[in-house]
Amino acid sequence: MSKLAVEHNSVNLGQGFPDEEGPASMKQIASSAMDDFHNQYPSLLGVPELRQAVARHSAAQQGIPCDWATETLVTVGATEAIAAAMLGLINPGDECIMFDPMYDSYVSMARRAGAVIRPVRLALPDFSVPADELAAAFGPRTKLILVNTPHNPSGKVFTRSELELIASLCQQHDVIALCDEVYEHLVFNGAQHLSLRALPGMRDRAMRMGSAGKTFSFTAWKVGWVTGPAALMAPIVKAHQFLVFTVPSSLQRAVAHGLDNEPGFYQGLGASLAAKRALLEPKLEAMGLGVLPGHGAYFLVADVSKFLREGEDDAAFCKRLTVEAGVTLIPVNPPRHLVRFAYCKDDAKLEAACQRLGTYLAA
Repeated sequence: MSKLAVEHNSVNLGQGFPDEEGPASMKQIASSAMDDFHNQYPSLLGVPELRQAVARHSAAQQGIPCDWATETLVTVGATEAIAAAMLGLINPGDECIMFDPMYDSYVSMARRAGAVIRPVRLALPDFSVPADELAAAFGPRTKLILVNTPHNPSGKVFTRSELELIASLCQQHDVIALCDEVYEHLVFNGAQHLSLRALPGMRDRAMRMGSAGKTFSFTAWKVGWVTGPAALMAPIVKAHQFLVFTVPSSLQRAVAHGLDNEPGFYQGLGASLAAKRALLEPKLEAMGLGVLPGHGAYFLVADVSKFLREGEDDAAFCKRLTVEAGVTLIPVNPPRHLVRFAYCKDDAKLEAACQRLGTYLAA
């Protein structure tokens, strides 16, 4: 969709990258670190400064202590963390439970590792967890459940009761949980992020993934991390070793500084995104789009059923909008009547997209 957006000079609200960049201090440290430190392979686990900062961040933000030496790993973004976790933990035939709709990397990497996917579709309109369907998905071959909160693409923040249900089922069936929490600081309008790993009985069977790209709006840096019990981290580390081996050390040192010294940036993300959603949501509703609730990440999902042409699904609709209206969105699929707006853009871009979209849909 981004390639199509470039071809048609479209306002791109599809790909989820912010227009605003993170703290200048982090850029300065990343640059100076190339001169101040050697530029040879760092530890495959990550530089100690960042692993220690990740452990402190885990304890401070979610009350989950980590041994930085044995329970942390720095990865090439959270996407590589997903790959390393799947390749390290999954054997052919193991079953993985995932919530639909989902980030597309999950299924691809799980299948590459030989997993059988057991999807559980979140219930509309608020993307709630269907308790009976979730319980039925667990079985004797279930190895892992992947939980993404705050959620991409919906913007849903899982509730405590939903997470407690997942924790209970994991313990009942002896299942590992992989927690994608890259949007942990991007919550607003009264929502609070709670990690599944923070719940009783889950510390020794859950891993958490984080991302400097999402936490500091430096998506080009591709610095992520995983924390979890040493026994589960060991095979993930081994997979990471033969996927990428290590991560650029200068960027790691900058992220370490950010976690320890720039909390004002990531703690202010929620309020900033709430304002942008408040700008976008009423304009879309006035056009006749059905806006679904969301309290996290930087995505808004809308129902476009009334604007679909005969035989058209969400993917075809998004392509048509890009070509004819000059606005690029992302199809959610499933279901096939929802689209995703990424509103982590400057206000002028959001206003331009709404003007183009309103004119086109009214014609």
